[in-house]
Amino acid sequence: SNLESFTLQNYDIFIYILLQFSKNIIDISYNFINLHSKIKKMFAVVDIAGQQFKVSNGEKIYVNRLDEKEGSSIKIDKVLLINDTKKTTLGKPHINNASVTAKVINHLKGEKVTVFKKKRRKGYKVKNGFRASLTEIEIIKISEKADQKKPTAKTKATKTSASKTSTKKATVPKKKAVKKVAAKKSTKTTKK
Repeated sequence: SNLESFTLQNYDIFIYILLQFSKNIIDISYNFINLHSKIKKMFAVVDIAGQQFKVSNGEKIYVNRLDEKEGSSIKIDKVLLINDTKKTTLGKPHINNASVTAKVINHLKGEKVTVFKKKRRKGYKVKNGFRASLTEIEIIKISEKADQKKPTAKTKATKTSASKTSTKKATVPKKKAVKKVAAKKSTKTTKK
């Protein structure tokens, strides 16, 4: 009986430790998931072949067929919006000096779409299929270069005042506009 109580006691302790250990593992995994869900990625909204896509680094998207060869890289200059975790830049309509670099992975066709037309009571039925030609691209890099600084208002004012004093334009009297009178058109009638 002494031996049985000892093993039962150890078993209870073992189960208690196991439960505590598993509870800690579950807490760690929840914290890991929450941490990764709170991390924000940089993203951009781009215009590719007339369609707008929200893209981020490493993402693969399907777009309408592009002319580039497989494996080549393309540069997309029509960037409408860039959001890095600190600020959002919005274009009017596009952002100057911003681009998205992508790599063409594959040319393929989309899933088949069935187009069925029917007019009731007329015996008219037409069934057609359609598969869109697509290109799979992978976003490699989103870049936004800083705009070049414009001259300040003070320096503009000093430059314009200096140019006014140094050069004076000679005033030339304007010529009066002469109106031309159009000749009357004569109409001829022909007999048949």
